[in-house]
Amino acid sequence: MLSPNGTQAILFDLDGTLRHSQPDGGEIFIAHARSLGLPISEDDRLRGIRWEHYYWANSPILRKDFVTYKGETDPAFWVNYGRRQLVALGVSPKQALDLAPVLSQHMDEQYKPLSVLAENALGVLTQLRQAGFKLGVVSNREQPYVEVLDNLEIGSFFDFSLAAGEVQSYKPEPGIFQAALQRIGMTAGAAMYVGDNYFADVVGARRAGLRPVLYDPRGIYPDAACEVIASFGDLTKLLK
Repeated sequence: MLSPNGTQAILFDLDGTLRHSQPDGGEIFIAHARSLGLPISEDDRLRGIRWEHYYWANSPILRKDFVTYKGETDPAFWVNYGRRQLVALGVSPKQALDLAPVLSQHMDEQYKPLSVLAENALGVLTQLRQAGFKLGVVSNREQPYVEVLDNLEIGSFFDFSLAAGEVQSYKPEPGIFQAALQRIGMTAGAAMYVGDNYFADVVGARRAGLRPVLYDPRGIYPDAACEVIASFGDLTKLLK
C-alpha cells in the first residue's frame, strides 16, 4: 500500500546516505588533527563537518578549486582541501597552511576505508519495494555508479540511478531532480528525497518541489528545518 500522504516515489542520495565509508574520512581527519595537538572541540567538529557538507554541495568554493587545480586526482587539490578544512575547524590560517600537507599525507597513506551499506537500509528498501513505491538513487557523482549499487547488493531495488555528470546538473540545482522525476515518470509532489547533506539534498529537493528528508544519524544538524530521521528504520514512519 502506498503512502496516504501522496508519496509514490522515494529517491535517495548515495554517498553518506545509502553508502558509507567506514571509518568516516572527516572523523579520521579530525582525530589525527587532535593527535597533533590541535584543540578541536565538539562544537568545532560539528561546524567542520557542516562546512565539509557545504563544500561538496557544488559550492562556489569547490567550483573555484576545480578550476585552480586538476580536479580530485591532483594531490595539491587535497592539500588545499585539508587547509580549508582546518580553518573551518577553527585552526588559524597560518597553522592550517603549515599542517595541511602533514594531514593530507596521513590521509593518503593511512586512510583505506571500506564501502558499506547503511544500517537497516536493506530491510527498509525491501519493505518499500514490496509496498509498491518507485525507488531511485540521485548522486552528485560524475559517472554512473551501477556497479557500486550492485556491490552493495541493492541495485535490484531501484528503478533507476542518476549521476549529476550525466545531465550536467549538480545538487542543489533543481535540474538534477527534474531529470530524475522525468526518468521515473513522477511529479515533484509525489516524490520524497532522502539525503544526509542539508546543503545539497534538502535545499535542492525543496527547490525542485520534492519532499525533503534529512538522514542525520550523527546529529550534525540539530536545528534542521525539515523532516529528520536518525536511522533508515524511521523512514517508514513518515509514510504512514
